[in-house]
Amino acid sequence: MQRARIVFVILFGLLLLAFGLLLGFGVRGWFVRGAPVVINTATVLRQVQTLSQLVTVKYVMEKVVVRTVPAGNPIGRAVGSEDRVLLLAHGIVKAGVDLSTLTSKEIRISGKRVVITLPPSQITDAYLDDQQTKVLDRSTGLFTTFDKNLEQDARSEAVDSIRRAARNTGIIKDADERARLQLTLLFHQMGFEEVEFVAP
Repeated sequence: MQRARIVFVILFGLLLLAFGLLLGFGVRGWFVRGAPVVINTATVLRQVQTLSQLVTVKYVMEKVVVRTVPAGNPIGRAVGSEDRVLLLAHGIVKAGVDLSTLTSKEIRISGKRVVITLPPSQITDAYLDDQQTKVLDRSTGLFTTFDKNLEQDARSEAVDSIRRAARNTGIIKDADERARLQLTLLFHQMGFEEVEFVAP
């Protein structure tokens, strides 16, 4: 009888121990699963800076450029002789925001709300597509010296002209709007519910 009682006490103790372990793991799991994910300014800054130079807009533009050099001698100038190139320039202009310059001072977090001072958008690149850029005409007058740099000068002028045209068409505004949209999506994925952008 006494032996049976001892076995019963041991079994009861083991059951209590097992129940306690299960309860302990269950409570720990509840707390771990329910623990809020803390996102601080440094974490947000690292996430944003990984985007580095965020190119948000690309414009494709064409421009016809005429570059001429008048004759360098009186006879040539008298008859209107010149060295001339006619270039059809196919250009690409990109714009975006340089997020690598952001510091913790430009990001403020309050609960589920983040306020970011976004750097101004800027043109990040402008160049000609060599495969689609064509010399439509190249002529040198009878009393004019051939200028070997004339085509390259026309290309440089075309890049400057396309860059100005993209700026006048609104590429900076488009880049700013796209950057805000992409960053808003990023912040929402990080758990923020409200995103506000302020001017620098």
